[in-house]
Amino acid sequence: MGPDVPLLNDYKQEFFLKRFPQTVLGGPRFKLGYCAPPYIYVNQIILFLIPWVLGGVGTLLYQLGIMKDYYTAALSGGLMFVTALILQMTNLYAKQKTVTVERMQIQNTLTDEDEFEFSSCIGSETVKFIIPGKKYIINTVFHSLLAGVLCGLGTWYLLPNRITLLYSNIGGTVTIFVFGWLTICIGEYSLIINTATETATFQALDTYEITALMRPFYIFVFIAVDLAHRLLVMFLISAGTAIASYFIPSTLGVILFMTGFGFILSLNLSEIGFAFKHTMVSHLASSKSKNMHRGLRIQFGWREFIFYLTVLTFALIEASLLHQFAGFSSFSKGSPQAIASYILIILLIIMWILREIQRVYLFGVFRNPYYPKDVRTVTVFMEKQRRLMKVGVVRRILLTLVSPFAMIAFLALDRSLQNLHSVSVCIGFTRIFRMVWQNTENALMDIVVVSVAQMLVFNPDLWWNRSLDTGIRLLLVGILRDRLLQFVSKLQFAIAILLTSWTEKKQRRKSTATLITLNVVFFPILLTFIAISALLSSPLLPLFTLPVFLIGFPRPVRSWPGPVGTTACVCSDTVYYQQMVPSLAVALQSALAAGSLGLSLPGSHYLCRFQDRLMWVLVLEKGFTYCGVNIKGLELQETSCHAAEAHRVDEIFEMAFEHQEHTKILSPNHHFGHILTPCTVLPVRLYSDARNVLSGIIDSHENLKHLKDDFIKVLVWMLVQYCYKKSKTWESPSSANKSKKGSFSENQRKGAVERSRPLREEDSFSVDTIEDWTDDSDIFDLEPSSRMKDRKEPGPLGDTPKVHLSIPGSVETQGQGLPQEMSPEDKLYRAVVLGLPAVDKGKQQEVLPRVEFSCSYSELLSIPEEWRTAPVPPSKVNEMRQRFPEEWYHFILSQLDFFHLKEKPYNLPEALMKDKALKDLYVHGVLSCCFGLFGLDNTVPAPSHVFRAYTGGIPWSVGLDWLTGKPELFQLALKAFRYTFKLMVDKASLGPIENFKELVNYLEEYENDWYIGLVSDLEWQQAVLQEKPYLFSLGHDPNMGIYTGRVLTLQELLVQVGKLNDEAVRGQWANLSWELLYATNDDEERYSIQAHPVLLRNLTVQAADPPLGYPVYSSELLHLPLF
Repeated sequence: MGPDVPLLNDYKQEFFLKRFPQTVLGGPRFKLGYCAPPYIYVNQIILFLIPWVLGGVGTLLYQLGIMKDYYTAALSGGLMFVTALILQMTNLYAKQKTVTVERMQIQNTLTDEDEFEFSSCIGSETVKFIIPGKKYIINTVFHSLLAGVLCGLGTWYLLPNRITLLYSNIGGTVTIFVFGWLTICIGEYSLIINTATETATFQALDTYEITALMRPFYIFVFIAVDLAHRLLVMFLISAGTAIASYFIPSTLGVILFMTGFGFILSLNLSEIGFAFKHTMVSHLASSKSKNMHRGLRIQFGWREFIFYLTVLTFALIEASLLHQFAGFSSFSKGSPQAIASYILIILLIIMWILREIQRVYLFGVFRNPYYPKDVRTVTVFMEKQRRLMKVGVVRRILLTLVSPFAMIAFLALDRSLQNLHSVSVCIGFTRIFRMVWQNTENALMDIVVVSVAQMLVFNPDLWWNRSLDTGIRLLLVGILRDRLLQFVSKLQFAIAILLTSWTEKKQRRKSTATLITLNVVFFPILLTFIAISALLSSPLLPLFTLPVFLIGFPRPVRSWPGPVGTTACVCSDTVYYQQMVPSLAVALQSALAAGSLGLSLPGSHYLCRFQDRLMWVLVLEKGFTYCGVNIKGLELQETSCHAAEAHRVDEIFEMAFEHQEHTKILSPNHHFGHILTPCTVLPVRLYSDARNVLSGIIDSHENLKHLKDDFIKVLVWMLVQYCYKKSKTWESPSSANKSKKGSFSENQRKGAVERSRPLREEDSFSVDTIEDWTDDSDIFDLEPSSRMKDRKEPGPLGDTPKVHLSIPGSVETQGQGLPQEMSPEDKLYRAVVLGLPAVDKGKQQEVLPRVEFSCSYSELLSIPEEWRTAPVPPSKVNEMRQRFPEEWYHFILSQLDFFHLKEKPYNLPEALMKDKALKDLYVHGVLSCCFGLFGLDNTVPAPSHVFRAYTGGIPWSVGLDWLTGKPELFQLALKAFRYTFKLMVDKASLGPIENFKELVNYLEEYENDWYIGLVSDLEWQQAVLQEKPYLFSLGHDPNMGIYTGRVLTLQELLVQVGKLNDEAVRGQWANLSWELLYATNDDEERYSIQAHPVLLRNLTVQAADPPLGYPVYSSELLHLPLF
């Protein structure tokens, strides 16, 4: 679509124009979209101004000197509380008055699309429209009380005399008084009358009516500044000092307390608690709990416990000894603390170099000359990566063990801890003692900055040295560092939007030039917006992703509510991410520990790419030797927008990792300024996806001519393997005969099944075999009682019971095992079969003759008798005997070992080969399957028929109808045909098969290492999750008229990883939330979801949590150990 696609369609524009004034004014609806009586607007104006009127009463009494300020505030607040309760009770009365005549209940929160008919100025419909009321009674009371407090504080804060004393200007007093009360009226209306939809919507549903509290909260923040300064801060300082002094009277105790708890709180306490609970359950409960699935949770055992205990012990010993014996001297160039500072500076430089040297780009600008060039395979990469892996190990040791102890030495030597501790000392040092372990790299940077500043400025009279202790300095430096990094990221994001809105032709709208001009002219204001956004740690919101920037509302690191990984748009592609995530998590674990992914902090985003798969990684939490991440998988079915952005991602990664043009030292990054910066490649065990066109194979007459013969061979092998595996559960015939003579043959005769006569043969009946129906018989009986007796009592030979005819028009059903006495309704139901067409069963039925094996062990390989009952003419049986691959059949039997038999003759395979009866069974079984799949013709199958047979979509035929009636045999035949087709492809690709041994190897490999079927099969997904080494599927493109083969191969391959601009993601997600939840702009072709190759706008929208985004996979919180 073009760049000038409407930001909002006509319907949404009208909706937005109605909603936005309501949001600005706090809830009054002055634009309804339909005609309403004037009193609707007058009533809303009166209710809007009620707080000002009640506050004005108190203000007037104060200005006249009748009441003091606090009495005035109490009076106005009380009046507001009573008024709010009256308004809520009015709404309850209106609901009760009309509840008996309402046909459907009207929701409390009225939408902008509802139309109402109003009868009078104070009618029930008018009251319910203007004052929707609260869902819960407790909110009715609480919100009314809060409204009274807000009005009282507002009256006290906006007294004219107080404002005049502050500004000494009548104009300023009037301005603040008017706009101040306007603000309070907006907050009060939103709280007690009607809550407006907020632009800061975080969740789609406001279950507990929290939105109504947002505006009063902001007002309280500004009004309560004086109270907080005079009362709260004094209380907290006094209480904090008293508590700290009382419980920890010595400085050494403070050091040990901060060091110990700083370390403990930096650990992954949730996982340690989980491990402890698991251990207790394992000891107390049954053995089932010992095998519980833990997924990727940290295996916290004795080794980890001893490691943490050892580190904690050494940290406490170091801190206490240094503080006790070397912490008395002030900071100077030769003091112990200065020596520790030099060590920290060296550590920072070394760790920074070791981190950058592992990334493909230095600073994201120049290519790293030490990074392996032209990396395409795992073996080559691992060979070239060995040196960098050693670098990563060294950095991990410095980060995990050396740096924390060096920083503890610096802090323990600080003179601020020698004096009586204050609240500022407790706050500052408690924070830094925890950051030393939880965020080591940033803590090291902060301490180095403070140390360098202390070395450069030795003047004790300077404010920095005189008024601030080291803990508070570190706190201020940490805040400044964090906000400065956010400011730089937001500025890069804003510049990228400005530049690409013109340089990218598909993003160039008619208004682009105007917007760019305004941004250039008001660039200082833009910088102010970015600075305020960074200061508040809130996203920079580009409206509709245009260069129109607003300050977003502060959001958590995840940006979305709800537990991690509970929502995803699950589809058939989800299994590929489920299979690869455990291996990807292990690779990420190594990369995060080594530092090859750069500085990873909570809120960092990474994009991983392999073939058509895109993985979005979000770092959620990080601590000492652990990191918590969430991995999402994006859709594989690429739309045009998805494909455009994915293509740009591939270009960036190929330029970084695969192209040979990086022979120059420090060659620049051609995609600098893109929100994606390549980091490294990770070896991950996953499926590679190869798709080939089968033209020349499936349509080759030579290949199709041999298809039937190969199918017979494969089917014979599969039937023999099936019967052989089944025989392992049986007893040997010799032991069975010893225990019970003739039991097998007797059961065989009793379990024989009936079948139809072969086709094209005449049916004949003897008069003696016909038993007439009597006049007393019920036409709806299943069969005459005498017939039931005849069926239960076999004749003298035991294998030739009488055959009976049904009366014309009746329906014959099998009634074995049914009760003889049935109700007329049941008889009618079974006779008519719920209106199904009658089936002609007036043909002769016979029982299969008993098979006489020449070898008693042939019974173990005998196929079920119902599998050879297909209605085929005898001529086809004779033809199949001639085509039957006897040598192949003998070779298969010679490969059977029968190890499961305790007693067996030494020449068992030879005896089985000589058994002609056993061979005839397989001839009939193979013929039955060929009849079902190919029919009785000997013609060469067409490619379309081969495709239908592979997919199981063969047109109906008598043979297929019979075959599908034997589900187990049908699945074996379908499996054999798919193996045959794969064999045909392999023979065409790799060459002909030389001997039977090679053919058996092919089939055994298919059986053990392959899944050959369809992508839509449930077994396909199970095979992916079970990590079958290979998967094959046949497909057809009806548009191009070609057949394709798809092969998935499980192997360790390289996944490319890049780091995303965190603020660009947060800003686009903030706009997505505003656009969908507030402006309700859910158009699938809206501008803000169109492809943007630089911002990756479409991919970023996909990666958002549902319902706003649509990732096909989202993992739970994965805890990665970083030992």
